Amino acid sequence: MAENLAPDLTQAASAVALAQEVVDKAVGALVANGGIDANQVVAYDLAHAASAVGTARSTLTYGAKGDIEARIACAFIADALRDLGQRMVGREQLFGVEPGWMAPVAGFVTAFCDPDFLASLVGQTGPRHLDQDFELVADTFHRFAEEQIRPRAEHIHRENADIPEDLIEALAEIGGMGLSVPEEYGGFASGGEADYIGMVVATEELTWGSLGAGGALITRPEILTRAVLAGGTEEQKQRWLPKLATAEIMAAVAVTEPDYGSDVANITTQATKTEGGWLINGTKTWCTFGARANALMLLARTDPDRSKTHRGLTLFVVEKPIADAHGFIFTQEASSEGRSDDNGRMEGRPIDTLGYRGMHSYEIAFDNWFVPDANLVGGEDGIGKGFYYQMAGFENGRIQTAARAVGLMQAAYEAAYEYAENRKVFGSPIFDYQLTKVKLTRMAVIIQACRQYSLEVAVLMANGEGSLEASMAKAYVCRAAEWVTREAMQIHGGMGYAEEYAVSRYFVDARVLSIFEGADETLCLKVVARKLIEDAS
Repeated sequence: MAENLAPDLTQAASAVALAQEVVDKAVGALVANGGIDANQVVAYDLAHAASAVGTARSTLTYGAKGDIEARIACAFIADALRDLGQRMVGREQLFGVEPGWMAPVAGFVTAFCDPDFLASLVGQTGPRHLDQDFELVADTFHRFAEEQIRPRAEHIHRENADIPEDLIEALAEIGGMGLSVPEEYGGFASGGEADYIGMVVATEELTWGSLGAGGALITRPEILTRAVLAGGTEEQKQRWLPKLATAEIMAAVAVTEPDYGSDVANITTQATKTEGGWLINGTKTWCTFGARANALMLLARTDPDRSKTHRGLTLFVVEKPIADAHGFIFTQEASSEGRSDDNGRMEGRPIDTLGYRGMHSYEIAFDNWFVPDANLVGGEDGIGKGFYYQMAGFENGRIQTAARAVGLMQAAYEAAYEYAENRKVFGSPIFDYQLTKVKLTRMAVIIQACRQYSLEVAVLMANGEGSLEASMAKAYVCRAAEWVTREAMQIHGGMGYAEEYAVSRYFVDARVLSIFEGADETLCLKVVARKLIEDAS
């Protein structure tokens, strides 16, 4: 019977190898047919297919650790092959394959996609296989999320409220704000694999509590920290990093502009030299946490020659007062800054969002806002290098977003499982129905596969590798989170649409994951597909 089917990792490995061969052929066909721009739909599907294959390969390693792990691996890999087949039906020629390409592993896919087999796995989530130190990290942040974040998460979401100050302080007290700050500057980063794995583990657990008030809050210090470490002077490191580690300074990012999202190199906000510093003029958007933050990491053009694109950009730390969530206007008196020009002005307009609440996003306009020379990252040597410093700041963002997606999926899965056990329909708990069991199993399998891939990529990044893999993880895991949270909501039926159940928050929060840290389409076309072609060449 299907439920007694033994896992077959040899066939699973053959399935992954065949899928990789298909991806390689698709890359060749894409090049032969005119490249990415002429075949954007194929390139997009190819990027997601490659991301699924990367996740499946990671799951093979996990499957070798035990019987349940092997069953989870076979279920995920079979599902990934089935999805790959669906992407290619009717388009085989465009992907450079022949109809029937799946024949060598069709038996494996059939066996491990069988509903009875999947239903037999319900409730089997599999161990994470974290080292003892990281289990302690997971337990610490899970307990914090359970005791401190979850009791407030619904209020923050429904009221679109600010994250309470005592929550920020409490997270700093357990070290959450200093995970990326080196030990010599008052943080907990030691410079090894543990930094990356620890951040992924902590991010997942805090997101299990809340995306906006937990999993994303923990990354507020990191982007500025990494940028300052990449290009800041020693004086700047001593000034900013210890305060970031303790949450004395909370940072926001002011890079994106209304007309330039992922196209950062063409931003127009200007920084003009004046006595003792620089005058900032322009508008930034999607500045998450922009009101509460008292420091903005701002990228501006210091060379008016637009032909220099990224070579004309410089990074600044812009200090500002703390404001509440309803928008703000701040002014500087010219005389107070030791200059004779016009007064400075900074105005922030909140951008209401359907999810991802608590930190709030803003459009911030700068009019002659003065920033002293001491706040130019890297000092005089940093002029024109801001693009590279901010890229260093964003280095870890994609894999962290994948970890956020895993935490959100885990929360949704647990909510759906509990509801299914207690909700009766037509005289039986909905948990007893095959359809519910298969949905729950697929959710658990996807979550564990995504978790293992995220951890694997974290190790690669710690060793100076994994840039492509981080982008693939972000692409695959964030789309998976949309499906998992959608199905969790569906299992709740009508109550899933009611705000009194947290699953509705998980669903709307998941939707942002494929948008920030690189919109899915841009990420797939400009990063993943392009790099696949470069590597093939």
